[in-house]
Amino acid sequence: MTAQPALQTRPTIAGIDPARLEAFRAREEARFVTARPRSKAALEDGAAPWLNGVPMHWMRDWPSPFPLVVKKAEGARLTDVDGHRLDDFCLGDTGSMFGHSPEPVARAIRRQATRGLTYMLPSKAALRAGALLCDRFGPFLWQVTLSASDANRHALRVARAITGRRKVLVFNGCYHGTLQDTMVELRDGRTTARAGLVGQGFDLTEGAVCVEFNDLAGVEAALARGDVAAILTEPVMTNSCMVLPEPGFLDGLRRLADGHGALLIIDETHTQSSGAGGYTRVHGLKPDIFVIGKCVAGGMPTALWGMTEAVADRFRAHDAARDPGHSGMGTTLAGNPMQFACLEATLTKVATDKAFARMDKGAARLAKGLSKVIEAAGLPWHVVRVGARVEFICAPGPLRNGTEAAAAHQPPVEAAVHLGLLNRGCLIAPFHNMMLVSPITTRRQIDRLVGAFADVLAELKEPESD
Repeated sequence: MTAQPALQTRPTIAGIDPARLEAFRAREEARFVTARPRSKAALEDGAAPWLNGVPMHWMRDWPSPFPLVVKKAEGARLTDVDGHRLDDFCLGDTGSMFGHSPEPVARAIRRQATRGLTYMLPSKAALRAGALLCDRFGPFLWQVTLSASDANRHALRVARAITGRRKVLVFNGCYHGTLQDTMVELRDGRTTARAGLVGQGFDLTEGAVCVEFNDLAGVEAALARGDVAAILTEPVMTNSCMVLPEPGFLDGLRRLADGHGALLIIDETHTQSSGAGGYTRVHGLKPDIFVIGKCVAGGMPTALWGMTEAVADRFRAHDAARDPGHSGMGTTLAGNPMQFACLEATLTKVATDKAFARMDKGAARLAKGLSKVIEAAGLPWHVVRVGARVEFICAPGPLRNGTEAAAAHQPPVEAAVHLGLLNRGCLIAPFHNMMLVSPITTRRQIDRLVGAFADVLAELKEPESD
């Protein structure tokens, strides 16, 4: 009897035939360019004064042939200069998580604009905001700045000051803004500077150690060396393919930090999508220092870092003993009254428990819809949700750490899906397939996104073999 030859299968990218993927991408790029002549012309006309034609280099990182030029954004929709109205699930990559220009925040801006924009002194709203922050996020002693990058930078200075130690422990694949101390990764089991850094002037491994997320044994081994000032982490890894903490991991970090004299800094810049008070309040975490940013003031550039009374006492003692001079913390425009007007409006009238409940319900609907589409397409993908934040991941899950998240990342497929959704009227984040549901995102918008996702996968999916 003659042996039958083994069936030959074509290689795929995350279950998608490469030829179909390339053809789809070419069609969608042509469709995008044809539909947006005004955006293209505006970018070409205004390119001369800007590096690479845009005010910030990452505005070129969208998977479209060129970025949209925005005419206006309101609620959960964005309109470009070509007149296309898009259902916005990117929402400024969390910066406008509660919708664009919430009316209470817009009113606060108009009112404060007649009272002064910055004056290096507190306003009554600033003093009231402290109590609101404690009520929402926990009993911390707060400081304000303009971005979460700065908040993390300042928090780490405090940790180093009061412990007398140099290093920060971070997790492979993490992201804490442009804080250069955390721009490290694991390579062959060793902490190294991340590839691609610009103008790096010193060895980052002297001040940082990198461990895999969900690896308590690795954390303990790193802390045992006695040179770590703080563990800096998000409760959920969010900057690549989303990674959830395994049961006991975050409690383990608290226990290990206490046991080895390190501080625990929780960065909730993204995970505030979890609910009112962020993942920390929802899950009862107990950080020494808490960082919040992005949408905390409704889209006005604002971030905050708060420390427990015990940490504050240690820092006051250090501050009293140090020589006078520059602390390296704070910038002139941080703490301006416009920030506090928007912060107060957001905490009291926008980021309410009712708003978060609506966001959670909508995000659950979105996650369920996307999961059904993936299952119907027979693709080895999965969906992850943290409160109002939803991501589809073009690989099986769940993922356990940054190495697995990096391996799950499929840039050609993700870029094609993003562009396909954009051409069908749905904007998602250009990085890590992230989608946010705001309090004013409608069920119709959610269902349109699910329908567009189904349409894209139908065009991409490899046909069944005969």
